[in-house]
Amino acid sequence: MTGNHTDPVRLLQDLIRIPSINPPGDEAACAELCAEILTGIGFDVTTHGFGERRVNLVARPPGKQPGNNLGFSGHLDTVPLGGGTWTHPPFSGEIADGRIYGRGSSDMKGGIAAFIAACARHHAETGTCPDVTIILTGGEETGCEGASALISDSLLAGCTFIGLLIGESTRNYPVLGHKGVAWFECTAEGRTAHAAMPEFGVNAIYHATDAITRIRAADLGEDDPILGKTTVCIGTFHGGMNINSVPDRASFTVDARTSSPATHSRIGGTIRTCLCDALSLQTRLNIPPVVAPPDNPFVQAVRTVATRHGIPDRGVVTVPYFTDAAILSPAFGNAPAVIIGPGEPDIAHQTDEYCPVDSLLTATHLYRDCIEFFSACPGIPG
Repeated sequence: MTGNHTDPVRLLQDLIRIPSINPPGDEAACAELCAEILTGIGFDVTTHGFGERRVNLVARPPGKQPGNNLGFSGHLDTVPLGGGTWTHPPFSGEIADGRIYGRGSSDMKGGIAAFIAACARHHAETGTCPDVTIILTGGEETGCEGASALISDSLLAGCTFIGLLIGESTRNYPVLGHKGVAWFECTAEGRTAHAAMPEFGVNAIYHATDAITRIRAADLGEDDPILGKTTVCIGTFHGGMNINSVPDRASFTVDARTSSPATHSRIGGTIRTCLCDALSLQTRLNIPPVVAPPDNPFVQAVRTVATRHGIPDRGVVTVPYFTDAAILSPAFGNAPAVIIGPGEPDIAHQTDEYCPVDSLLTATHLYRDCIEFFSACPGIPG
């Protein structure tokens, strides 16, 4: 770690310089850096492995069990770089035109850097460890694998929280929820034959493409007034072995983003009705939508703190992408979760990802105020 722990810019640069791309997934070095800093400002830190070099981290005030305070969650993994050419090296943390560039700068090492820096400032000014529980996960980008593994650990059994701050990039707007996600793999079986005599075979690709056409035209349910429209996207397609044979196998994947619990519960059945007998369906991921009640005192308090830092109140805002809130909130007694953090959500996963320096600094001040406010008002119901 270079520089001052209270400086979120330097901390974010250090985190960017540690690749944690998923897949394949390797959060160990990032977790080690965070553990060193958090231990140095008074936290008891526990790491939780869920595979080779796959790591979650839980930090809590000394002598306390996790929970019964403000919770913060962020994920340490990032998506791959993609095939584009980066203007600024993706693991440099380079600063140009008021932006910190690098993979994970917005999604979401910026949020982690800002919250740890806020905790370090509390410690520097008071000499005490802040009364918060920090949960850093791995594997979020590929379906909240780390959070799912973590909630089964006895370390967090019976935990409740005043509320959770999920530090995903939102330009520091308080976001109250997100759509659910369901991933499906559909496999079509056929019968091979010589391509010169296709009438002797059964073309699996035709079965698959006919099903895709039906899925795209399917009635996915009514729009939700808060989360909006349920969507489907065909993400991958594989079929055939060679050009001069009738393919006897084809497969494709479906990404469904669901806008209500009711739609989420029946999306698998909706997809299945679009398949013929030659296709099978396997669910690969099932994460429900989550929305914090707008009138919850914790939610209202976070929105008030945000306005004090110049963030306009846009009412009930939700996002289409999923977060660990969908796993952690139900596991912790339906603790209200507000998704709020620095960075640009629109450039997440893109070439030349960046986080504006001023957004990072605002988030650090905002998080510090949340830490102080909820430490002073521990009785706010969750």
